[in-house]
Amino acid sequence: MNPSTILIADDDRAIRTVLNQALGRLGYDVRTTGNAATLWRWVADGDGDLVITDVVMPDENGLDLIPRIKKIRPDLRIIVMSAQNTLMTAVKATERGAFEYLPKPFDLRELVNVVQRALSVQTSAIQPVEEVSDEEQLPLIGRSAAMQEIYRVLARLMGTDLTVMITGESGTGKELVARALHDFGKRRSGPFVAVNMAAIPRELIESELFGHEKGAFTGAALRSVGRFEQAQGGTLFLDEIGDMPIEAQTRLLRVLQSGEYMTVGGRQPIRADVRIVAATHRDLRQLIRQGLFREDLFYRLNVVPIRLPPLRERSEDIPALVRHFLGIASAEGLPTKTLDQAAMDRLRTYRWPGNVRELENLIRRLAALYSQEVIGLDVVEAELSEAVPPGETSQVPQNEGLGAAVERHLRDYYAAHKETLPAAGLYDRVLREVERPLILLTLAATRGNQIRAAQLLGLNRNTLRKKIRELDIEVMRGLR
Repeated sequence: MNPSTILIADDDRAIRTVLNQALGRLGYDVRTTGNAATLWRWVADGDGDLVITDVVMPDENGLDLIPRIKKIRPDLRIIVMSAQNTLMTAVKATERGAFEYLPKPFDLRELVNVVQRALSVQTSAIQPVEEVSDEEQLPLIGRSAAMQEIYRVLARLMGTDLTVMITGESGTGKELVARALHDFGKRRSGPFVAVNMAAIPRELIESELFGHEKGAFTGAALRSVGRFEQAQGGTLFLDEIGDMPIEAQTRLLRVLQSGEYMTVGGRQPIRADVRIVAATHRDLRQLIRQGLFREDLFYRLNVVPIRLPPLRERSEDIPALVRHFLGIASAEGLPTKTLDQAAMDRLRTYRWPGNVRELENLIRRLAALYSQEVIGLDVVEAELSEAVPPGETSQVPQNEGLGAAVERHLRDYYAAHKETLPAAGLYDRVLREVERPLILLTLAATRGNQIRAAQLLGLNRNTLRKKIRELDIEVMRGLR
């Protein structure tokens, strides 16, 4: 049996040499070139069982070559490599019919695995999908390895309706990923409807999702259209799904199982023509163990999991994000700014508990509040030190849960006051003197989200607001 022939086009001689040697040792017949014209001639002559092509070559863009190849040889597998590591590159490679996209620098073992997979699968044409305009603004920024993997997953999901579960800390950009799934997917012409489970009162959540009929309950004077109906033909983004009440989870599970739902008070089932994308910053497996989240619903939602890394795990993306946010601020009419190298280096070493959202808020403040065109280290240090108001409880240390942080705070308090604590009335004294820092600690842990803070403290949100006023607590700037 003759060995498979692999055609490689890349203007980097070193890459051609490495691939030639690695694939040649595996027994493949490898042919390499530094330009698109030679690759096209080989393909047109019927040569090759697999193509590996760069994007930027001296005579033609490799992405533009793919449709021409697919037109004359639709079954030929094409692997695209590129140092232009953006979401759009991955999307366009998939749109035009590439078998796989690999960012540079690539892992040689991964490339070999992709080659073997491409040559072993059954031959069938990969159908290109409708392309997205180059003018559309990229929703995601970053060239780190973690972001590259997300781009690749998004590109693969583009032509599917698979349910997706996005996890990650608050502020990592979960809604941006959901929007990218919609905007670059086959449902892009339909509506994108987002609903935050944590922001809806428990008693209204079923009506909010599924709608209700006139007279279904007291106060239902008119028929109300639910989010499922609003999202027909498009994407329904269920944010903070971990905060969904267990009774509403049961109804959502039925929709995912049957593809149908009924409005509150309704009698006729309605077909749900939506793609579901869910997101949470909570540990759903832990909630399952606590009996707060249905295990069967978790597996229905977690068909394709996407974990968004915290900003501290992709600090190499911070300069690009800073430039992006400065550009947005300038386009909105704020003064044009840049950061000097020392300031940029400081941003890369900061831990970013609020992630990309915190970085964006900081950049907007720098653009709006400071007169100098070049922002230096002193300004950045001053802003970062103001992340928590002076004299108030600092943020929860990295890797320390809220419970451990509260325990630490109480232990420190007792150690400092054990000599003066009265024998009687200890509970009221500790409650009075610990309540304010405890609320501050919780607000810091939730990045100022009063809904989440109230849930963690076991308080009604209105009660928490009242205590914030009574205890003269300054809510963190820019947060709820």
